[in-house]
Amino acid sequence: MVTVTAVVPRAGRPGLLGHLAVRKLLLLTVAAAVLVPFALARWTGAGWPEALTVDVSEPLAGVSDWIIDNRDSHPLFLYFFGHVSNVVVIAVRAVYLALLAVGWAGVTAVAGLVAWRVAGIRLALGTVAAFLTCGLLDMWVPTMQTLALMVVAVTASVVVGALLGLAAGLSDRMHRALRPVLDTMQVFPAFAYLLPVVLVFGIGVPAAVLATVIYAAPPMARLTSLGLRGADKEVLEAVESLGAGVRQRLLTARVPLARKELLLGLNQTIMMALSMAVIASVIGAGGLGDRVYQALASVDVGAALAAGIPIVLLAVVLDRVTGAAGASLGQAPRPRTHWLYVVAGAAVVAVAGRLTARLEWPDGWVVPLIEPVNRAVGWMTDHLYSGVPVIGGTADWAARFTTWVLDPIRDGLQWLPWWSVLLVVATLAWLIGTWRTALTAVLAMAAIGVLGVWEPSLDTLSQVLAAVGVTLVIGFATGVVAARSDRVDRLLRPVLDVFQTMPQFVYLIPVVALFGVGRAPAVAAAIVYALPAVVRITAQGLRQVDPAALESARSLGATSAQQLRQVQLPLARPALLLAVNQGLVLVLAVVIIGGMVGGGALGYDVVFGLAQGDLATGLVAGAAIVCLGLMLDRVTQPTERRAKKGA
Repeated sequence: MVTVTAVVPRAGRPGLLGHLAVRKLLLLTVAAAVLVPFALARWTGAGWPEALTVDVSEPLAGVSDWIIDNRDSHPLFLYFFGHVSNVVVIAVRAVYLALLAVGWAGVTAVAGLVAWRVAGIRLALGTVAAFLTCGLLDMWVPTMQTLALMVVAVTASVVVGALLGLAAGLSDRMHRALRPVLDTMQVFPAFAYLLPVVLVFGIGVPAAVLATVIYAAPPMARLTSLGLRGADKEVLEAVESLGAGVRQRLLTARVPLARKELLLGLNQTIMMALSMAVIASVIGAGGLGDRVYQALASVDVGAALAAGIPIVLLAVVLDRVTGAAGASLGQAPRPRTHWLYVVAGAAVVAVAGRLTARLEWPDGWVVPLIEPVNRAVGWMTDHLYSGVPVIGGTADWAARFTTWVLDPIRDGLQWLPWWSVLLVVATLAWLIGTWRTALTAVLAMAAIGVLGVWEPSLDTLSQVLAAVGVTLVIGFATGVVAARSDRVDRLLRPVLDVFQTMPQFVYLIPVVALFGVGRAPAVAAAIVYALPAVVRITAQGLRQVDPAALESARSLGATSAQQLRQVQLPLARPALLLAVNQGLVLVLAVVIIGGMVGGGALGYDVVFGLAQGDLATGLVAGAAIVCLGLMLDRVTQPTERRAKKGA
């Protein structure tokens, strides 16, 4: 009897040991009790042991020197990279000259007519207004330069991404092989791979286009693969039973079934390419990005806003048009004569523009924006930067945030022994996922130490954690309000659209004007950039909660606050975790760019490596950022199996 009662609890695992999290913590405690004394006996000190670092600067410096020495003579550069560079230059120049030949009226008419054909009259009018606004801001020529570069870059990104996605969608082996490559391409900071691209192609349009392709191709590849792998098996079996070959099954079944994913991939590729417009200007892309970058150098908020608004307008228009094209799939097709109207209307406007010699935007049709904005910013700087009674100025806020938040978090992380940081990472990752999740997170964090950038990485991590904390507090509160009020949601939607599509560089300029230079401005810019995604995901997750659950809570007399706390938030837990995850990724992206305005740490190393042509410093810092992103992803996003258990 005693034996039976002893066995039954073990089989059912009741009590404290029945909790999976408790068993995991016990196993981690045992592992720590064995490994920590061994680590302390071998390596003393809180910082990462010098004996466990690997110096990669010499091999990378050798690669850099070889590229520089052979760029003008080696056959690889003469007969491959040289031809690629020439093709890119010719393609971008051809598109740009075609846009200029059509004229401002022709380009505006073509854009409006295509939007009308795809999405209707409202979006067509919005598209026309967007292009006219670019001209009114005196940014027509830079807009055409950016549009020409984006046409070529997006075309190349779609072709490369579709081919990679095709390979991954049709082959499990290629899918497993490409997944880590695409992960790295997407989280690797753009600044870090600008340097190797510049080493190969030099400063100019080819380097800018190739850097944009590297950054923008992964979404197309992922979504193409997802669409092909998720095709209805019954349809594929029916096509195969009719005797169709592999190519016929692909063209007549798989690709048509994946049209929505392909259009979504095109949409995401366009958004990613436009987000690179400013970053690519650092290596000679020109256009609107160059205007924003020059404004950042001179802290000219008005000029940055005048160039940033057209980028936002292009992004919003292209997002809406491609989104409408995807939503219209499966509906009754419009008459083919609509496209004849598009071509005929565009041709009439273009010819009229040439006959009247009005291809260029008229000089008198310009709305002065730079001076009023700069005057407003000057007033804000004079009256808000310092000396504000009671609350203090923005400079005081930045100093207090640095002293009370950023410094303690950074000093605390750097004070912790290296092995305790790994232990904390392992604990968080295993509690939210599986042992594989924990192992991946620990190896990513350990790789940072092996690369010799342990302390700068913890400095960057402190900025990320501080920015994410503020972002989540504001984002969750705003998302809750937006989810519970349709009016607030409608008011917030255009604001979030603007902030989500505005280039990261544009955020830095007013932030620097108000907060000065340092880590606090970098964190503030990161908060502004990540906030829209957190608000959107939170609001969407709360809105998608089962109405039956809410109705049941109301019938039991639950108040509005109780419904939120006891029903909506628990049921929206996956969306909230996704909001945390996306907030971390977006904050990490901008904190790195914040290295240009005094953020220091890894961001400064990446920018310094690009400015000085130091391949080792830039790539090592970039690799450390990838490892940080991988670790943060694993400790904030539960695995599918873990999520299903709901534990």
